[in-house]
Formats: sequence, structure tokens, C-alpha cells
Amino acid sequence: MEAGPLQLMLNSLWPIFVAGLERTVPLAVVTFILGMALAVLTALARLSKLGWLRGIAWFYVWVFRGTPLLVQLFIIFYGLPYLGLTLGNWTSAIIGFTLNVGAYASETIRASILSVPKGQWEAAYSLGMNGGQALRRIIIPQATRVSVPPLANEFIGLVKDTSLAAVITVPELFQKAQDIVGSTFKPFPVYVDAAIVYLAFCTVLAWLQHKLERRLSRYVVS
Repeated sequence: MEAGPLQLMLNSLWPIFVAGLERTVPLAVVTFILGMALAVLTALARLSKLGWLRGIAWFYVWVFRGTPLLVQLFIIFYGLPYLGLTLGNWTSAIIGFTLNVGAYASETIRASILSVPKGQWEAAYSLGMNGGQALRRIIIPQATRVSVPPLANEFIGLVKDTSLAAVITVPELFQKAQDIVGSTFKPFPVYVDAAIVYLAFCTVLAWLQHKLERRLSRYVVS
């Protein structure tokens, strides 16, 4: 007997959730961590006194903010083999998402550092700190609090954007939903399941963001 829409939703929800937990979440976490490391380096490069370094960082941000993530994934996965460089689907996804997140997040980090009042730098120097010590002990803790909301939004957006990995055959949450649709020919209940799982993941992340903001609020200078 053919399953109705409600029964199909109940049957497909768990496999989609497991796919999200086993593949989507790790993909988002790994690429976000790598993207943050790249973003910090890029932000510092853009704040550097070296003109050539600022130029390289600006060009990278300009390219990856000015082109769609889907196009970037296609170039990495389908385009690079024409140049003799073939990457697997997971490697392509990690590189693509990392470069994209790094470009966007670097602007958030750069703006957060610049938002710290200059008096904080002067106070650090008056205490005998050099530039690196002032940055690490005074500026970064305050800039971190400022950057948490936009960076958390960036991470939530990344979790949803991982659905694009399905177009380069990465078997993540959305690819699992598409596989189920391909075997049942009933897209509506299955895609509703996918939406429910994405919503659940993002709700948890929003809750964690709220907790982190409250914890870091002590660094805010009023």
C-alpha cells in the first residue's frame, strides 16, 4: 500500500535528520573554522601598513564577495579539471565554502577591530604594551563581542548554504532529501522535512548565539 503524505513525512524525517547530523553539520563546522582562520588573516592583511598585502587581501575579498557561491563551487569542482587539477566533491565543497566564508567574515572582523575606540589603543600603549599585545589583550576581546552577532549569522547562513553542496554530489542533508524524492516522486512532504531539519539546526545555533553574546557582554566598554 502506498504511503500517504503524512506517513512519508514521518518515514523520511529521521533519515534526513541523520544525514544532516552526520554530513551537513560537520561540513558547516569544518568550513566555518577554516573560514574564520582565513578571515582573521585577511582582516589583518587589510589593516596592514603594507600596500601590496592590502591589495592581495582586497582582491580576494572582491572576487569572492562579487561572485555567487554556486558559481565558485562549479569552478572548483567542474572547472579546475580542465586545468589538470581534479578535486573530490568533499574537498571541493570544503575549499569553496571556506574561501567564501573567509571573504565575508574578514570584512566583519575588520569592521569590528576598527569599531574599538582609539582610546583603547592609546591606553594599552600607555601601559607599555606593543601593538601585538594591545591587539591580543585589549582590542580582540572587545572586537570579538562586537563581531559575534554578524559572525553567528554567517554561520547560520553557512548551514543553509551547505545545501548547495548537493550540486557537486556531496551526500549532505538536501542531497538525501532529493534521493528520497527520486524514489517516492512526492517532493512536498520530503522537502518540508528538509525545511524542518534546517529550521531545527538553525534554532539551536540561534540559541547558542544568544548565550555567547551574554557571556561576552562583559567585554563591552560603555
